[in-house]
Amino acid sequence: MDKTVNQLVVDLELIRRLDKNGPRYTSYPTADRFVEAFNAKTYAQWVAKREIGGIARPLSLYIHIPFCNTLCFYCACNKVITKDKSKAGEYVRYLIKEMAMQAMLLGPDQVIEQLHFGGGTPTFLSDDEIRQVMAAIRQHFKLVEDGEYSIEIDPRKVSDETIALLGEVGFNRISIGVQDFDAEVQSAVNRIQSEEETLRVIHAARANGFKSVSIDLIYGLPKQTLKGFGVTLDKVIAANPDRLSIYNYAHMPTLFKPQRRIHEEDLPAPQVKLDILDMAVNKLTKAGYVYIGMDHFAKPEDELAVAQRQGRLHRNFQGYSTHSDCDLVALGLSAIGKIGPTYSQNYKELEDYYAALDRDVLPIMRGMELNADDLVRRAIIQALMCHFVLAKETFNSAYQIDFDRYFAIELKELREYEREGLLEISPQSIKVTPKGRMLIRNICMVFDKYLRTRQEHALYSKVI
Repeated sequence: MDKTVNQLVVDLELIRRLDKNGPRYTSYPTADRFVEAFNAKTYAQWVAKREIGGIARPLSLYIHIPFCNTLCFYCACNKVITKDKSKAGEYVRYLIKEMAMQAMLLGPDQVIEQLHFGGGTPTFLSDDEIRQVMAAIRQHFKLVEDGEYSIEIDPRKVSDETIALLGEVGFNRISIGVQDFDAEVQSAVNRIQSEEETLRVIHAARANGFKSVSIDLIYGLPKQTLKGFGVTLDKVIAANPDRLSIYNYAHMPTLFKPQRRIHEEDLPAPQVKLDILDMAVNKLTKAGYVYIGMDHFAKPEDELAVAQRQGRLHRNFQGYSTHSDCDLVALGLSAIGKIGPTYSQNYKELEDYYAALDRDVLPIMRGMELNADDLVRRAIIQALMCHFVLAKETFNSAYQIDFDRYFAIELKELREYEREGLLEISPQSIKVTPKGRMLIRNICMVFDKYLRTRQEHALYSKVI
């Protein structure tokens, strides 16, 4: 791999000029392209094709727990706000039923290499309910010994005993939401969380054998300042996580109702937001973290950084991953899965999700079958997102195309980015420069055929 893969140059003037709305490309095509004609029956037909030829991909399993007992105003996730813990018990019963139906469809002895519990707040479940779900997973699937088993944690809602339980039942990676330690910012977004609570969870995770601790931050939140976020970053770096994600807050109150409680006049000015990003990159780089891509940083010895250096990095609905060859089985409300050349998404409302399972039908609301053009574009976006480089000949041989002819329009558009210093185009390859890495979404958007035919950039967040 290119030794400069982790280099990064933050050109604030260039970012300011080129910043625009665009997808995050956890998938291509993006979920807003899914159609309701793809249903449980279509899904079953594709699952049946998985083992044609006697070869089946290993599986990644995603479990969505939608419940939170308080509302964070910035949140754009699909969640259910409630303090009624009995709702979790009902949900777990349906979740286990869905799991059994999926396992029957997939067939026996399916191997799980990657498991992720997301939310919502996964630890809204009681310790016993967590045990139930993990026992059901082990009943229906085979978890490999050295798999990647992760869970998202809200430090305000979890005890040391629960962290110990998570380690006991098999989790070995933990992702902790922080966003910002500044008290004024926390009050403005309705998420009061002390540094002590966060450190306690990190210490408990280390004590219980977790291999990786990741911390999530958000820049661009109301009341955020350069100085205040700098203090947060110093505290986070001192906590020594293995990975960090620094997300751009996308204020889209017309799409996400909770964001209407945020006062727009409290949001940092665009220049302040860029200065915060610049400072964050400098602090993290100085602290020894390497830039993985798309808001993610990791220690050089972390699996993501190693996978990127070795050309094995992948991107899916949970972000960056080292498991590129897995099919993704998604369980729970609004969860999105991937089987072969298809995507599928479950119903987004509890009532619809439960009703489908009561009818003994998988709760698939919509999905998509990718055509040949989708597949080659998906592979290109993956290569750029994960490795910042693509070899044209690889695509010529794998997809039986003439890259320069097939993407003549796209290459013409990329020449403008080349003049801006974002990338280098040769007869053999496209390489994103250190200056272009912060704007990788812009580059990928050139290959997005759906954006070309339907100009809907307003539906997406800003690139920076």
